[in-house]
Amino acid sequence: QKVSVEVLEHLEHLALVDFRDSEGVERLQKAIQFADQLHEVNTDGVEPMDSVLEDRWCLYLREDDVTEGNCTKELLENARETVEEYFVAPPGNIPLVKLEGQKTFLQGS
Repeated sequence: QKVSVEVLEHLEHLALVDFRDSEGVERLQKAIQFADQLHEVNTDGVEPMDSVLEDRWCLYLREDDVTEGNCTKELLENARETVEEYFVAPPGNIPLVKLEGQKTFLQGS
């Protein structure tokens, strides 16, 4: 199954991944082929699971004991940028710059 230019641009926008070379497009096509195999699985009469561990009666969790604390200043020293005791991360879903060669490559394949 070929991937259209529109789908590729949409995936790039959502995932911030650049698929402009043949290796990236080929990897995406292989992933789609792998995922398409799931359509062949017969799931008639199979109820959705709440957890992959449904067959266990009890899930054992450890006690959440606080052993250290008051280290905000030390943790924030690791950040490049902070605002009011919060880490500042780059914004997501930044549109990638459109490349002229991208459409040529995809249309030629």
